[in-house]
Amino acid sequence: MDAFKGKKIIVGVTGGIAAYKSCFLIRNLVSRGAEVKVVMTPSAAEFVTPLTLSALSQNKVIVNVFPEDQKNGADMNPWHIEYALWADLMILAPATVNTIAKIVNGFADNALTTLICALRSPMVAAPAADVDMYNNPLTKGNIERLKSTGAFVVEAEEGFLASGLTGKGRMADIDKILEAAELVLSGFKRDFEGKNILITAGPTYEDIDPVRFIGNRSSGKMGIEIAKAAFLRGADVTLICGPNKERIYKEINTMNIRSAEEMKNAVNSGLNDCDALIMAAAVADFKPVKESKTKIKKGAALNSIELTKTPDILAEITKGNRIVAGFALETDNELENAMEKLNKKNLDMIVLNSLKEEGAGFEYDTNKVTIITKSGHKNELPLLSKFQTANYILSEIKNLF
Repeated sequence: MDAFKGKKIIVGVTGGIAAYKSCFLIRNLVSRGAEVKVVMTPSAAEFVTPLTLSALSQNKVIVNVFPEDQKNGADMNPWHIEYALWADLMILAPATVNTIAKIVNGFADNALTTLICALRSPMVAAPAADVDMYNNPLTKGNIERLKSTGAFVVEAEEGFLASGLTGKGRMADIDKILEAAELVLSGFKRDFEGKNILITAGPTYEDIDPVRFIGNRSSGKMGIEIAKAAFLRGADVTLICGPNKERIYKEINTMNIRSAEEMKNAVNSGLNDCDALIMAAAVADFKPVKESKTKIKKGAALNSIELTKTPDILAEITKGNRIVAGFALETDNELENAMEKLNKKNLDMIVLNSLKEEGAGFEYDTNKVTIITKSGHKNELPLLSKFQTANYILSEIKNLF
């Protein structure tokens, strides 16, 4: 199931303070079943030792093109060609401004840049530098040139830097780099550039009193994974999210809501600017007619709570020319109920979840869904990670534009 299992990955490490984070990257790749080989620049070895990376990768680490000691002979096999042919993917993290400049100008003056000149596999690069170095027009231009070569660039993030300054330059979060690598390994592209995607995720909570509510078991994982995948594929993403504890990229425009009414208002506010609406949220169907402003004491007489329906957000929106996708979570007559929802709410696509499937539905990191389009096309996916599932959902939406 894991996209990294059995894959051959080269991790390139260059000389910046973020080099220590490569240890966590390598450990994650190995734990997920990848075979990892490491190539470092001499400068990188000043920040993290080759021995450390060798222990983590369980392979030798290459720092220099030539062996340091040739007194007793040397083995001058073309290792860089062998590595270049061996790899399924290369991850360059951190990628310093110096190494990026060398790559885009075709330099091969150390082991790492020599390997990259021969590389046949895709490459994911995660630049890192201090804020002024990162914002230098020369650096920005070189990063764009690196993208033009086909490299998938995971841009640096805003934050506190080693220099004490604050700004853009921090190497992207390790999980984000891994997700970009997974996306590239799975054959997905940056094919949503120029598209504005509006996504809902998580549950809605309908308050009974200040401490109690009506809700459901939704964690928001599926919608948030769609948002992350759409961002990595180049979309401008707005995420409308109910209460959750999931990690969301800082760059994603996130609107936190609580109730169905708040979600409805947020959807309506963003609808006119979006090319596609993906309603992955598990919206509560009912809410109390009256919300107590004070806590209802346990000893109080409370025989029942009168409920009323929450707004049907999908049914009430003005669809226009945008793509609209919904979700259906069913326990009985799954396909029949999903098709009815697809047609009744005039959707372009619906994603059917079944709570009967082991490892699918609420709270899991995996999902098993069937994607159904208005034309009748059905794509029944196997059990996958929710990130992988998200990418297949997005690819089906891309086909509808």
